[in-house]
Amino acid sequence: MLPCAGTTQGRPMDIPSRFIIHESRYWVLNHRINSALPGYLMLSAKQMTNSLAALPTEAQAELGVLQARIQKTIEDHLQPKRLYIGRYGHDAGYSIHFHFIPVYAWVEALFWADERYRLLQNFGSIDSARPQTDGAELTLFVWREFCERPVPPLVQGPSVDHVIATLRNAFDFQQPGLQ
Repeated sequence: MLPCAGTTQGRPMDIPSRFIIHESRYWVLNHRINSALPGYLMLSAKQMTNSLAALPTEAQAELGVLQARIQKTIEDHLQPKRLYIGRYGHDAGYSIHFHFIPVYAWVEALFWADERYRLLQNFGSIDSARPQTDGAELTLFVWREFCERPVPPLVQGPSVDHVIATLRNAFDFQQPGLQ
């Protein structure tokens, strides 16, 4: 599995500036560098740590407010069918970070159309006449198809660059050196 590529060796400041959407004193918000899925964001601590408890109290306090603001901004501007927010990484060398994964209706349709992912239904214990999926299955689909595949599925809707511009505008992003 490839690293998240939302941070570079635990130094969020090494993220290419074209991907950065917002920065605060303690956090960096960027579009996931290796994701072809528009709106897949990463929120990384600037301090190198894997523990929330190790962050300054101010960083901890800002985290919840910032996550809520990111969620609202994504929902208002990108209108995904679902939005998954989670912490997955635990590799050494990466600062604590959170994934914001928009699941658009067209992404879910691609998931259902791909027979390879029907095998996941064999692991469930819920009997249902109607196939069901959950966040884990759709997250796996997004990671494999939009982040790791050399040729990802075609995007329906705005491009990654357009989404970055839209979200920067929503966050009142100031490009360093232009302030």
